Amino acid sequence: MKYIAVNAQQELVFNETDIPEIADDECLLKVKSFGVNRADLLQRAGKYPAPAGESPILGLEVCGDIVKTGDQVNSFSINDRVFGLVAGGGYAQYVKIKAAHMMSLPDQLSYVQGAAIAEVYLTAFQSLFSIAKLKANDHILIHGGASGVGTAAIQLAKAIGAKVTVTISNERKAQACKALGADNIINYQQQDFVAWKKQHVKPGFNVILDIVGGDNVQKNIDAVALDGRIVMLAMLGGRFCDKVDVAKMLFKRVNIHASTLRNRSDDYKTQLVADFTEQFAVALQGHHINAVIDQEFDWQQADQAHQLMANNNNIGKYILTIPQV
Repeated sequence: MKYIAVNAQQELVFNETDIPEIADDECLLKVKSFGVNRADLLQRAGKYPAPAGESPILGLEVCGDIVKTGDQVNSFSINDRVFGLVAGGGYAQYVKIKAAHMMSLPDQLSYVQGAAIAEVYLTAFQSLFSIAKLKANDHILIHGGASGVGTAAIQLAKAIGAKVTVTISNERKAQACKALGADNIINYQQQDFVAWKKQHVKPGFNVILDIVGGDNVQKNIDAVALDGRIVMLAMLGGRFCDKVDVAKMLFKRVNIHASTLRNRSDDYKTQLVADFTEQFAVALQGHHINAVIDQEFDWQQADQAHQLMANNNNIGKYILTIPQV
C-alpha cells in the first residue's frame, strides 16, 4: 500500500509498505479520507512520536470502508462505512483500527465529513464532560474557538445549554463561531479576555478550555470562577508560563487538568467512544451537531494542508482524500 512518510528533511513523501495485519479485535479499513491534526505537524517535526507499539505513520482519524474483520468483531461487517480514532497510521491507503474505536458513518454523511469527526469531537467531549463536568448554564471560555476542537466544543456545549464565550483572531473566525452558536466573541488581538470577563462575566468562567498554554495559564487562573475547571489541551503559545499565582489558585480552588487523547489506553478510548455515541450519535445523525470543514485536499496536497494549519488559517478541519482506483 501507499502511505505518506516523513523523510530526513522532514518533507512529506510517498512510500510503500505492507498492508497491516489485524488482531482479533480489529478491522482493516480501506481509507477514503482522513483528518489533519496539529499533532501530525508536531510528529512530522520530530516532537511528538507515536506511542510505543503504534504505527509511526502520521494520522489519528480516518473514514472509510471495512475490508476485513477480526475473529472477535461482531459489531461491524465487511463493506460497512465507518469512521474512527487511531493512534497512528491514518495517512495510508489501509489502516488497522480497534473495532471499539469506530463508529458507523450515517448514510447522509460523506467520507469527508466522517473524517472530520473523531479526533476533535472525542477530544472536546472528554474535555467538557469526562474531565470538566460541564453542565447546563455553566459559563465556558473556549480559546481558539475556530479550531477543530473549538468548533466541536462550541456545538457540544450549546447542545447541553451552556453559555459559550470564545477567543478568536479575526472577523472571519468570529462569524464562523457565531454561526455555530457562540454567545460571546473576544478578538484577542484587540481585547484582553481577563478584562472582558471583569465586565461581562464577573464571577468568572466555570470551565476554560485552553489550547494556548504559555502565559495564558496565569490569565486563565485570573478569569476562572471559584471551583472552576481549566482543561489544558495544547501549548500553541509556549511551553512555559513565567509566573503562576499559586495563592490565587488556592483561593479559587482551581482544578487544572492537562490532557491528551492519543496516548490514552485502549480501554479509555473504548469507553469514550461508547459514551459519545450514547449521548450524541442521534444529534450527529440529525445534523444538530456538524463537522466543520474548512477545505478538502487530495492527499498529494498534504504539505499544503500542513502549511495552512501551521499558519493558523483553518476554521474547523482540513481533510485529505485518497483517490480511489
